[in-house]
Amino acid sequence: MAWFKREKKGIITTTEEKKEAPDGLWNKCPNCKKPLHQAELQENKYVCHYCDYHLRVGSKEYFEVLFDNNEFKELFPNLTSGDPLKFNDNKPYTDRIKESQAKTGLKDAIRAGVGKIEGQDIVIACMDFSFIGGSMGSVVGEKIARSIDYSIKHKVPFLMISKSGGARMMEAAFSLMQMAKTSAKLALLGQAKVPYISLLTDPTTGGVTASYAMLGDINIAEPGSLIGFAGPRVIKETIKKDLPKGFQTSEFVLEHGFLDFIVDRRAMKAKLGAFIKMMNN
Repeated sequence: MAWFKREKKGIITTTEEKKEAPDGLWNKCPNCKKPLHQAELQENKYVCHYCDYHLRVGSKEYFEVLFDNNEFKELFPNLTSGDPLKFNDNKPYTDRIKESQAKTGLKDAIRAGVGKIEGQDIVIACMDFSFIGGSMGSVVGEKIARSIDYSIKHKVPFLMISKSGGARMMEAAFSLMQMAKTSAKLALLGQAKVPYISLLTDPTTGGVTASYAMLGDINIAEPGSLIGFAGPRVIKETIKKDLPKGFQTSEFVLEHGFLDFIVDRRAMKAKLGAFIKMMNN
């Protein structure tokens, strides 16, 4: 005879009465794998409160973190990509654009807005990795160029938040031309003596790193961000040597002089506000 006898039924909830947890209520840290409640994660600026890992977020979340009371006016919201090359890999480029727009609710891989940080006027352009890997196409270049023009006209500092896999192959040379175009616009911003802050987040690679991402009056990054031009695997296969530990992390890049400092996302707004006040005075 068994030493334990169940007097009552175990699970008595019928299948029809079972309740599922709502989607989006919980998240999981990619680093420590611990569950994160969405409300707590949002309150902690999308940083894991167990291991301080900075989760990848898009323009919506960055605007929420940085703009005072999340109040801003979006600039040039209706720009969308054309298809000058009639590009087709396994599906037409136009279809890929429509799919990404439907999936993300974005027009392209960047949004721009004007608002205030710590009471100081600022223009922020922020890339979205969820839209075709944050790839830099003609719309990305055009929005950055127009945002810079707005900053010059109104004498408002410009903050660029980079998060990109590099140039958009579906636009070929049109994409690569944005590197020169944005760099030339930033030169005009410098001549107008308007501050430019570049914030590099995870990941910032390819043609974005080779152009506007590294041209800031100050270049700052979030902890642990991947920052580089070519990927580590490509470099390793080219030079036939093992790469140093932490290669292409923001800490490695800072150590080698390409960044001014690394800032925790939870302290980002205060740090940017202090820098803008110093530049304005």
